[in-house]
Amino acid sequence: MKRVVSIQDISCLGKCSLTVALPIISAMGVETCVVPTAVLSTHTGGFKGFTFHDLTQEVTPISDHWKKEGITFDAIYTGYLGSFEQIELVGKFFDDFGGENTLVYVDPAMADHGVLYPGFTPEFAKEMGKLCGKADVIVPNITEASFMLGVDYVGDDYDEAYIKKMLKDLTGLGCKTAVLTGISFEEGKIGAMAYDSVTDTYSSYFNEKLPIQYHGTGDVFASACVGALMNGKDLTGALKVAVDYTLECMKETAKDPDARWYGVNFEAAIPMLVHSLGR
Repeated sequence: MKRVVSIQDISCLGKCSLTVALPIISAMGVETCVVPTAVLSTHTGGFKGFTFHDLTQEVTPISDHWKKEGITFDAIYTGYLGSFEQIELVGKFFDDFGGENTLVYVDPAMADHGVLYPGFTPEFAKEMGKLCGKADVIVPNITEASFMLGVDYVGDDYDEAYIKKMLKDLTGLGCKTAVLTGISFEEGKIGAMAYDSVTDTYSSYFNEKLPIQYHGTGDVFASACVGALMNGKDLTGALKVAVDYTLECMKETAKDPDARWYGVNFEAAIPMLVHSLGR
């Protein structure tokens, strides 16, 4: 059995970060270990008065214990990181547990729709770019990619040539493969495009674009993608699994009009996800 470790925060209630990554990757038949960087009573997308407890000080003791036990991982998957210190600690974690047989997969969750999340700065984005440079695969959206590259956000005003150049520029940070999520080249279609700098090849996959957006879909996509890679899918196959599953989660959520702010009903779509792996 493959073993993944995911490093990001966890919401005790709500559908994002580790609360999404752990069940999705586990359902794909992959052991999922966690390093929680913070614990929140709820996610921050619609709740007020949520509690927050920083767990930065726990990252090093956890990793030290694992090193003593000789623990290894087939993949290291990081999501939302809340501080410069956490970025530094995760970079060290890559050094300690990465290697030729370990996939390092970074979702630089820090921005969307042309703006950084509250509390983040352009300097933080640059540091996140350095962390992405140590990865095998990164999965930013266009906003996150723009901040890491220090270029203006173009919104929807782009073509395939622009996306291909941005992908190549992202691998210039040092990562082997860059994936841009939320890409659309034609009306009614959305998906992801990737560039593999080792083989100098592009790949992409698109499916139906729904006229609505939901909280946490980026976490769903990233988790399904890394799970698919651990199931032996090539990058194009992993993109297909992740895009199709994210769409199915959104369709399930659309049945519940009150769920939009809460997150996607990813649980209801897990049978489809498992079937997509041939299980």
